[in-house]
Parts: sequence; C-alpha cells; structure tokens
Amino acid sequence: MNNNHHYKPGLYYGLTFLLTSVFWLAGAYASHTEALADLYFVLMLPGLLAPFLITLLMTFASGNRTLKRDYLKRLFDLRLIRLSTLPSLLLLMPLVVLASALISLLAGGSISQFQPAEGFSFSYGIVSTFAVLLLAATFEELGWRGYAFDSLQSRYNYLTASIIFGVMWSAWHLPLILVKGSYQYEILQQSPLYAINFYVGTVFLGIIISWFCAKNSKSVPAAILFHFIINMSQEFLAITQVTKTIETGVLALVTVAIVLTDRDLFFSRAHRG
Repeated sequence: MNNNHHYKPGLYYGLTFLLTSVFWLAGAYASHTEALADLYFVLMLPGLLAPFLITLLMTFASGNRTLKRDYLKRLFDLRLIRLSTLPSLLLLMPLVVLASALISLLAGGSISQFQPAEGFSFSYGIVSTFAVLLLAATFEELGWRGYAFDSLQSRYNYLTASIIFGVMWSAWHLPLILVKGSYQYEILQQSPLYAINFYVGTVFLGIIISWFCAKNSKSVPAAILFHFIINMSQEFLAITQVTKTIETGVLALVTVAIVLTDRDLFFSRAHRG
C-alpha cells in the first residue's frame, strides 16, 4: 500500500454511518406503515450500499493512483486467493454452528436443532431473504475491505484495527433493531439478551473475517464468499437463540486461538498512511 496516502477513518465511518442511518431509519418507519410495508426494502438498499459507496468516493476522489490500482486488484485478481485457505473458508462457520448445537445438547437443548430450518429467520417484505443475505455480504465487503479496514490499519496494528472494526461493524447494524421483519428486530422481540448477543458475536466475526481476508492478500471476493457462508451458516439449521448465545462463546474461543497462532500478523506494526 502506498504510504504517502493519508487515510481519513473518521470521515469514512462518519459518512457511512450517516448515510446508512438516514435510509435505515426511513426504512424502519416504512416497515411499520401498512401502505409501505411491501416496499420498504427500497429505502433499506441505499443504507446497505453505504460502505461500498463511501469507499468508492474516498478511493477514487483521493487522486492516488496506487490506492485505486490496489483496490481494483483486490476486486478482480482471483490469484490473491490462497487455495490452502479454502477448507477454513468453507468449513469454519459450519463447524462453529455444529459445535454450538452439540454443546447445547449438554444443557438440555433439542436434537431437532440438527434438522434443516424450515425457512429463513427473517424477511424483508417482497424481497427474497437469500438475495438479502447475498447482497449484504457483497456490498458490505466491497466497502469494508476497500477503504474502511485499511484506514484503521494505517493507524493501528492488525489486532487493534480488527477489534475497532469489529465494534464499528457491530454498531453499524444498530438501526436494524427498529426495522420490522429484520433479524435484529425479530430477536429483540424474543429477548433483549438475544439482541445483545447478536451484537457481541458480530464483533468476533469482524475480527475473524479481517484475519481471513489478510490470509488471502486482502482479496475482496474471498471476504465476500466467507461473509456469505457465515450468513447462510446461521440459517441452515433450526438452531435456537440459546444455541446462538453458545455460538458467541465458541466464536470468542476461535478468535483467541487465531490471534495466538498468528501473532506475526496481529501484532505487526501499523501500515502508516
């Protein structure tokens, strides 16, 4: 990365949160309004696109050719993806979910959790939930793995940048608890503790995705695919919210194990920008 570029993480995250919040709060209002209930995703979509749109703005308005070339390379050069990471890409999250379900059995959980889910745990009106999960993985990572994470890494070592990103990514989802039909809204209705668990678990997932992306030379397609597998892993089996609470503990252990076994990455100096 070109060290002559001066990143502006405060501006990036400020603009991203502002754009997302404006549209998602409008979408939240529409989701509770009968006349707009089937179309509110039209308002939600620009908020979902915000990380990507602000990345494009700050990258291509920077005047820095190296920054632009680096982003385009990470977008289109599939040679950045290391074949040795594919097993973890495909299996890490499914194994985390299975381990959590097995642990839940010890606490009296039902064996029925190992059955495929009958449907998705949330919906956005007339828009396919599968499409929402794919769009979320794609447009988030087009932004997060473009300008967003590098702006943090330019100031902090990889561990600190990953933790800050995980917290910011979790906080970015906060308006969704107001959107009727969203996963965050649905679990909040069941218990505030389940909603808190989602936001805590998201922090650990942010660290894990950052690690996986780094192991693939910051490949954006690799991050998108891993993010999508995470999304689908949460929906495939009929696991309960209690099991998802256990899952957060498992993710915490996985995160610690990754940090301890890859100290050279996580404790490397910041790439000053």
